[in-house]
Amino acid sequence: MRIGILGLGRIGAFHAETLSRLDTVESLVVADPFAGAVTAAVGRLGAEAADSPEAVFASGVDGVVIAAATDAHPGLLLAAVEAGLPVFCEKPVARTMKEGTEVLNAVRDSGVEIQIGYNRRFDKGFAAARAAVRGGELGVLHTVRSTTLDPAPPPAAYIASSGGIFRDCSVHDFDIIRWVTGREVTEVYATGGNRGERYIAEAGDADTTAAVLTLDDGTLAVVSNSRHNARGYDVRMELHGFRDSIAVGLEDKLPLRSVEPGATFPAGPPHDFFMDRFADAYRAELGVFTEVVAGRRSSPCTVADALEAGWIAEACTLSLRERRAVTTEEVRGA
Repeated sequence: MRIGILGLGRIGAFHAETLSRLDTVESLVVADPFAGAVTAAVGRLGAEAADSPEAVFASGVDGVVIAAATDAHPGLLLAAVEAGLPVFCEKPVARTMKEGTEVLNAVRDSGVEIQIGYNRRFDKGFAAARAAVRGGELGVLHTVRSTTLDPAPPPAAYIASSGGIFRDCSVHDFDIIRWVTGREVTEVYATGGNRGERYIAEAGDADTTAAVLTLDDGTLAVVSNSRHNARGYDVRMELHGFRDSIAVGLEDKLPLRSVEPGATFPAGPPHDFFMDRFADAYRAELGVFTEVVAGRRSSPCTVADALEAGWIAEACTLSLRERRAVTTEEVRGA
């Protein structure tokens, strides 16, 4: 099959490399406003160059990957759907929930498959955790802990346009909590602080946050996030039930150092980047997208799924700002 790629920045170039190695993908057609990125992809991967998204759509591609800047997501998504092309779009669907909801309403009855990029759903550890929960191995859940700690903050320009740590970073935790547990979040209480780069506080954001989520069955989920984790990129999940407890991410590249006498775990070099931690998950995610394009399966992460995680982020952002508990229904009706 032929796949079009719109956007060849860091993640777009990575996706192009990954797709070029899949047996089911015969050719790539790429477009990016930066001509140098297109030239590099043509030279490195043998991709075909296109001078616009419209040219990609008209080139006979079977599906499209959108890895452009966030502001471009809604327009490109709608254009691809209008062309009848299955779409993989990196999160978020749009910069605001209003725009995201408009996209959902516009594509709801289109019949075109849309897959939003939440890569943790394709990580083997998280998949095993989901299977354990759904299979009843843990019994009734009472506590979930989800952690995402970045090794260093993004540049100031990125922070200023990111929408805040809950919308940019924690949203991955929110999505994976929903996916693993099969439950919805009804209420949140969030707090945060700034002990690092001043430009984060100046942008009205926090560099370290904690949120307690109440799920619709009464389970409590504790989400911890930070832009500063000197030891590396740390993503983990714990799930505690009345029958058993399990964890995702407790492996030798865990960026955490034990001070217990005689402890040798973890023994490997720490993860230092999200592409390192989730390289296999990204490959699996795009492999599934080719199955979606081929019509062998439906989207494993729809626009509606992505918006559910977005509403939790909205509730946490409001909770942090107003220092109070916020229900997800409140932000939906705002």
